[in-house]
Amino acid sequence: MNARSRWLLISVGLGVLLNPLNSSMISVAIARLQNVYRLDFTEVSWIIFSFYIASAIAQPVMGKASDLFGRRKIFLAGLVVAFAASLAAPLSPSFGWLIVFRVVQSIGTSMMVSVGMAIVRVHITEKQASALSVMSIFLSGAAAIGPFIGGVLIHWWDWHGIFFVNIPIVAAGFLLASRTIPKDEPPAPALRNMSWRQWITMIDAPGILLFAAGLVALLAGLLSAKSSAHISFGHILTGGIGLIALVAFVRHELQASSPFIPVRTFAKYPEMTRINVEFILVNVLYYSLFFGLPSYLQMVRHVSEFHTGLLMLSLGLCSLAASPIAGRWIDKSGPGPALLLSAILMALGSVWIVTMNQSSPAISVCVALGAFGIGNGLNSVGMQAALFKSAPKEIIGVASGVFMTSRYLGTILSSLLLGIVMGDTFSAGGFRLLGVILSVIALLLVFMNWRQRMSKPLK
Repeated sequence: MNARSRWLLISVGLGVLLNPLNSSMISVAIARLQNVYRLDFTEVSWIIFSFYIASAIAQPVMGKASDLFGRRKIFLAGLVVAFAASLAAPLSPSFGWLIVFRVVQSIGTSMMVSVGMAIVRVHITEKQASALSVMSIFLSGAAAIGPFIGGVLIHWWDWHGIFFVNIPIVAAGFLLASRTIPKDEPPAPALRNMSWRQWITMIDAPGILLFAAGLVALLAGLLSAKSSAHISFGHILTGGIGLIALVAFVRHELQASSPFIPVRTFAKYPEMTRINVEFILVNVLYYSLFFGLPSYLQMVRHVSEFHTGLLMLSLGLCSLAASPIAGRWIDKSGPGPALLLSAILMALGSVWIVTMNQSSPAISVCVALGAFGIGNGLNSVGMQAALFKSAPKEIIGVASGVFMTSRYLGTILSSLLLGIVMGDTFSAGGFRLLGVILSVIALLLVFMNWRQRMSKPLK
């Protein structure tokens, strides 16, 4: 790999890492934001919802937009948007404005994730597999160390630091990207001459609006009912509107020529559907701990942000260490054994959470984090391998898009679960109840993977 390719890889990596970094740093800041804005946990959880809903929508849309406007333009525009949002968010006059800037930040960082891999594939032709693995390290590494960086920044600089830290990264990324990413080729005449109606059809704007409106309304109805401790007509109406919008979304996607989420694919390929359902459950498990444990440590056990970040580092490091081992194991034995072991580890970690109390030593917390971290490392490789094995080659692009949507749905559901279980305040009892629920989900995953393994010889 020549020097120009290495600099291109670094410039793209600096942009790509911003999305996972900002989605993970916030886990340590939730307790602080709750105190600053005097919110209950249900309300502050929208800082998580907003980011992942925006990412789920923006990444596929910006991927399509890059075909029309050019990958370099979309990547550089994403850096500008992320810079503006990171500068404005710490100056937010209210929590509502913070949510707005968080959504803008999600859109900006998603613009880079959606085209970063494509830029590497197109412009780095030597040792391409190595280049793509480096991109994966940027993505997974940023997510792994995000809570630690967030803890350090909040300890020394308050919560504003988790936004300001993006500014030098964005500035360096823009300087390098503007110099190293080659200029875009002119779009094809068919794309260049598209009307605005054709553009709306291509990105499936009606489907996106129904998906976003339905999800937000349903979440708002459920969480507001939990927060107020009683169900009113307004809660039922809001939740009902959300359900109606989501049903309308599914009907629209079945008929759309270029659907935002290809619902027809699920019915046509049941094995791929099973893998995506498992992936949703895996992410519910992982992110419930990822976002729930820092708040438990800070609000129930009164651990500082800095030490919370240190403890959370064990989760990311175990995940990073397990991934390459999982790759070699899966190459030899297939994804089945690794996924079964992952489910067992997450079940053991969930049961361990139930046994924890306010006097449990730090090593006890690390045991649970280690089990989930190793499980996540096995899953990150195993689920991807299982997807490629189940999806026909001609729809692998569509399958990968659905797979990413499943990740975001799992993350959103984990935040919903935390909001419903914890309600107004984080408590030791609520955290143990969360452990019980996670144990049930993990045991379901164990059963699904065991059943899949047992059915193999019968085929």
